[in-house]
Formats: sequence, C-alpha cells, structure tokens
Amino acid sequence: MSDRHDHSHGHGDGGHPHGHRDGGHGHVHQHEGHVREHAGHGHGHGDHGSEGHTHGPSPTGLRHRLSHLLTPHSHETAGKVDSALESSTRGMRALWVSLAVLGVTALAQAVVVVASGSVALLGDTVHNAADALTAVPLAIAFALGRRAATRRFTYGYGRAEDLAGLVIVLTIAASAVFAGWTAIDRLLAPRPVEHVPAVAVAALVGFAGNEWVARYRIRVGRAIGSAALVADGLHARTDGFTSLAVLLGAGGSALGWQLADPIVGLAITAAIALVLRDAAREVFRRVMDAVDPALVDRAERVLTEVTGVRGVGELRLRWIGHRLRAEVAVVVDGDVTVREAHRIAVDAEHTLLHAVPRLTAALVHADPAPSPGEADPHLPLAHHAVA
Repeated sequence: MSDRHDHSHGHGDGGHPHGHRDGGHGHVHQHEGHVREHAGHGHGHGDHGSEGHTHGPSPTGLRHRLSHLLTPHSHETAGKVDSALESSTRGMRALWVSLAVLGVTALAQAVVVVASGSVALLGDTVHNAADALTAVPLAIAFALGRRAATRRFTYGYGRAEDLAGLVIVLTIAASAVFAGWTAIDRLLAPRPVEHVPAVAVAALVGFAGNEWVARYRIRVGRAIGSAALVADGLHARTDGFTSLAVLLGAGGSALGWQLADPIVGLAITAAIALVLRDAAREVFRRVMDAVDPALVDRAERVLTEVTGVRGVGELRLRWIGHRLRAEVAVVVDGDVTVREAHRIAVDAEHTLLHAVPRLTAALVHADPAPSPGEADPHLPLAHHAVA
C-alpha cells in the first residue's frame, strides 16, 4: 500500500479498539477519503474531480498562506487525491457559484420591482435572495466537515451537513408560508400590475436563474452524497416555480383578470409544499442514519465473495455528512490463526472500500464459525443487549 493508514489493534497489550475471540480478529481501519494505489493503478472512493493539491517548496508569501488556510489540501505524496476533501471542494464550489447566480438574479429583479411596484415580483425577489443565503449554513457545514476528528467529536464534524439540511427545510417551509400569505392577501385585495412586460421578463430571468442553480446543486449534491445540497437545490426549484407564477399572474392581469395572480400563487404554494415534503423526507432519513438498502445488499454480496469469509453477520452503514462508514462482522473458520483472521478482515475491508460508493471508513470484526457443542463466544455480552 502506497499511502499512510491508521491501524488500531488490541493484542492484549492495551491496544484499542478491537480484540480477538478464538482466532477471530476485529480490525478497524481509518480510510478517510485517501486514495489507495494497488498494483500500479490508482483507486479513489467517492465521486471526485481530477485535480489534486500538491506541495512543493514552501512559499512564504501571504497569498500562499491564505490559500493554504482556505483550500482543502492533502499532505500525502504528489498524485494522491483525497476524495473526501475533493467532494467538499465540489460542494463549496457549487455553493459559491449558485450564490453568485442567484445574487445577480435577485438584483436584476429588484431593479424591476422599484420601477414597477409589483408586489408579486417583490415576493419572488425575496425568495431568490433567501435561497441565495441558504448557501451560508451549507458553506459553514462543509467547512466544519473538513476538520479532523477530536477526542470529543470522534467521528468528526460531517453531521453538520445534516443540521444545515434542517435549516434549509425550515427555510423552504418559511417560503411556503410567505408565498401562501402573499397569495391570500392579493386574493382579498386585488391590485393591478404595472409595467407588465418588464415584470414578465424579470419573472423569466428569475425562473431561468433558479432552475439552473437547482440542476447544478442537485447534480453536485447527488454526486458527493450531500442530502443538504440536494435539499437546497430543491429549494431553488421552488423559487423557480414562484417566478413562473409571477409570469402567469402578470399575463392574467394584462388580460384584465386581476385574480389570476393570487390564484396561481396559491397553486404554486401547494407545489412548494410538495417539494417541502420531499426535501424534509430526505433530510429526515439522513438524520436518522437511513441508507439505501441496495447499498447494504451490495456490501453483503461482495463480502461473501472474499476468500476466507464463510458468512456475514451484522452489517451497518451510516452517513456522516456526505461520507459513509461501515461496521460489519464476518464469520471465518474458527481454526485459523490470528494473523490469518486479520488478513481476511483486511481483505473484507478493502473489498468494501472498492465496492461501496463514498465509503471512507470500515470496521470489520471476524467471528469464528461455531463448532458442535461450543458455547456462544458472545454470551458474556448477552446481558448488555438492548431489549
């Protein structure tokens, strides 16, 4: 193996965090996004770009120091790409690009609001500005996610993305309430829309900007496994629908039907509520450590193909931000040596890291296959089981 790995073994010498039972071996291997190179080929886990970050002679300029602080980087040898840091880089890039696009969109709409006095367009502008600002909690979450694990936060800070996802869901809910309140207010007190052509153009600009940002955020979010970024993309899409409502309402007003604007607004509020449901479900599942069952099936299947693995016991997967961790017990022959059990555990872990997308760490415990008349080696733990 060409890169550095942390192994922690318990062999009766005070090592932690795993031990052996009857030849079984528990093996934990931290693989936080590092790329392995096997037999002359590179292999990364997760979706990442091709750019890496290498260090040559240390410049002392202020520009380099700032770049070193603000840019995700790896201290491994040249050519190694840390996929976890790279995925954070992609997430940050998606946030800042979408922030710029939505900021320009909101600014262009604000100019038309001042000229036309359109209340509907004002609401759409507020939506776009709020959507742009949702980049802030996500940016904080991605920045926190890069921090190394500590003795207090032993799994790192990746779950900050889930907290950001909750903030985004609340923002979508607030947008739905605001859109519904605006539509009802307009329904009770109809007002003519002035400068309809300018309002229509501004509405199209709002829709185009939001739809582009939505596609971009959702694509990157799914690529790096960030539920929060996907939810933020869905939020941008709701604001695009709101822009279309402004366009349709303006058209109805131009034809003399002043109730067109509030009626369409109420319909769009219902659409926002549907998107809110989908976003909330996705974020809730992530907070509750839900994973795609197909990933569990894939992990079990590839583990059974590892030489020396006679069965797969308990298997758990969980998301920490946009990275996956695995814990699994595999059954091995009870007569193998500790070294052989360790080799099987390493092979099982290695297979998982290759087979499961965005898996960056795995803990593999080897259990001996039961022998006739042998007591269950886990019996001393039975009274700790949760009812």
